[in-house]
Amino acid sequence: MVQITIRELHMKTGEWVRKAAHSESIVVMDRRRPVAKLVPFTAEDQEMPFSDRPLVKGFSSLPKLPHDSTVFLSEDRDRV
Repeated sequence: MVQITIRELHMKTGEWVRKAAHSESIVVMDRRRPVAKLVPFTAEDQEMPFSDRPLVKGFSSLPKLPHDSTVFLSEDRDRV
């Protein structure tokens, strides 16, 4: 498994992403500690649309909001 630093990823992002797409996973290190992994995208990743994926355990028990949160996010983005 290939290991790179955050700086290496920052300097050559496209190169590392293309390498990850054609080979094994690449681990991103921060001060000698693994913090992320770039892995190849597979056909399995594309099989199920996000809206059809099962909910994470406990998600359905979260309180329902009376408003569409996207409206609030849009308003917040438009603030100056």
